[in-house]
Amino acid sequence: MRHAKAEQDGPTDFERPLADRGRRDAVEAGSWLSAQGVEPAHALVSAALRTQQTWEAVASGAGWSLAPDLDRGLYAAGPETALDLVRLVPDAVTSLVVIGHNPTVGVLAQVLDDGSGDAAVAASMAGDFPTCAVAVFSYDGAWADLGEGTARLEAFHVGRA
Repeated sequence: MRHAKAEQDGPTDFERPLADRGRRDAVEAGSWLSAQGVEPAHALVSAALRTQQTWEAVASGAGWSLAPDLDRGLYAAGPETALDLVRLVPDAVTSLVVIGHNPTVGVLAQVLDDGSGDAAVAASMAGDFPTCAVAVFSYDGAWADLGEGTARLEAFHVGRA
């Protein structure tokens, strides 16, 4: 998932908060995820303020009480580094939510897709990966083995309130 709409300014880019619209959109995305039956066992979230606030709003909308694993490295990570962070998730974790930044999460979603899912869903994700975009994948394997073209794209949604 890409973080929701943030304010243009903050003390630093890392400290930019969500805009009011972003909070509403993230709550809607959480409601949508809950309706899809997504129940994460782990949340890997960039430590930037806007991603933390996105997680809080998504979790609120979904009714989740899971504490996130805040990772400062995910803030500046490129797609390969973000994938490396996911590969470190313990295999006991059966469902994972990742909230990060673009272009990293958009590129990562594209490269993980094995192409076996609904072509219309893949087409909706192609190109732009806007704020509050959520790609839902299924994957049956060890996190350490996750790689290009190894996960099935099940759904794509852009949270908008």
